[in-house]
Amino acid sequence: MTAKLILGKEVSEEIYGELRQRIEALKARGVTPGLAVVLVGDDPASQVYVRKKGEMCEELGMRSTTIVMPKETTQEELLRKVAELNADPSIHGYLVQLPLPDHIDEEAVIDAIDPSKDVDCFHPSNVGRMLIGDPDFLPATPAGVQQMLVRSGIETAGRHVVVVGRSNIVGKPMAAMMVQRGAGADSTVTVVHSKTPNLAEITSTADILVVAIGKPRFITADMVKEGAVVIDVGTNRIQDPTHPKGSRLVGDVDFDAVKEKASYITPVPGGVGPMTICMLMANAVRAAERVVG
Repeated sequence: MTAKLILGKEVSEEIYGELRQRIEALKARGVTPGLAVVLVGDDPASQVYVRKKGEMCEELGMRSTTIVMPKETTQEELLRKVAELNADPSIHGYLVQLPLPDHIDEEAVIDAIDPSKDVDCFHPSNVGRMLIGDPDFLPATPAGVQQMLVRSGIETAGRHVVVVGRSNIVGKPMAAMMVQRGAGADSTVTVVHSKTPNLAEITSTADILVVAIGKPRFITADMVKEGAVVIDVGTNRIQDPTHPKGSRLVGDVDFDAVKEKASYITPVPGGVGPMTICMLMANAVRAAERVVG
């Protein structure tokens, strides 16, 4: 068996097509969805991600605002900018790009964001709504994974989903979403992490394995059940002297070995990655739709 690839570009293009129609409907009512991103400092990875968000906004016909603040910005200055964005009616959704410089309390900044504009779904209010199954927004990467499953025709109801990793960005919300009632969920969910004994025994029982542990090629073929669906959220740069750049990206899954055992698998790059920005755009459109009613 060689697994069928689930490609984020293909799934995201389908969603973008739907979003364009919703954006046109909003514009017909005099509203252009507005998304703002606040970037503090000069982290290269964050700069690339923020640029891609702006480019996608423009491609979809949304209003894009990027606010770049120096790494010396104080917490008080950043909180004032958050307050300005909360009060700006032209900005329907925004996010403060993480990580922030060490001298800024990320939790305090997230708490200050208006939950109705929190398109990253990091505010405790939105996390709570997601947990009880009544979300305004869903966190972008887990939502992207769920859409990949749904739009690939993969049954989740009653299936055993094992989530490897317990971060607030992927692992915990992924588990919470998959256990809800409804399409793309209704699963039996197990979460494993670095302190889990017999981790391989548990992953090998998964019908659907979602891996977000941040360790290159951590999941090997012997840890995967024959015919499982494997979703690799990890992105790790490793040294590779055979590559023109001297390094390359790999996931948290040993792709070459596992693809011979899985039924479906996401590659890295090209798998989950494109879905994160896609679902962020979807949240921004939803935020604008909630304003117009």
